[in-house]
Amino acid sequence: MTETTASPELACPIAPVVDLVFSRWTTPILWTLNEYGRQRFVELSRRITTITPKVLTQRLRQLERDGLVVRTYHAEVPPRVEYEISDLGRSLAPLFATLAEWSPNLEKVEQARAEYDAQQKKRP
Repeated sequence: MTETTASPELACPIAPVVDLVFSRWTTPILWTLNEYGRQRFVELSRRITTITPKVLTQRLRQLERDGLVVRTYHAEVPPRVEYEISDLGRSLAPLFATLAEWSPNLEKVEQARAEYDAQQKKRP
């Protein structure tokens, strides 16, 4: 008898959403654009201080490709480029709000980790 395995998408239908939205830099970029509105590259870089310019460029391109961010090029001297969250990206706001509401539970997570680590130290 052959065993069949379901693709991860079928086993957990939210997995592709999690991969898309919660990759390393996607969440801070989308959060920043949602909170502060249209931004130039330098403004985003200043607000998300731990991201390198190279990675910010890569993530913005991917988010534009995914339809979550809109890039607007202004042909002026000097040229100006602005990024803003798209309507599709903005539709994630309730998800982010729910996660923000859950964030006080992080203290409980830290407490559980400390208790677990303490128990592990007592084991032979």
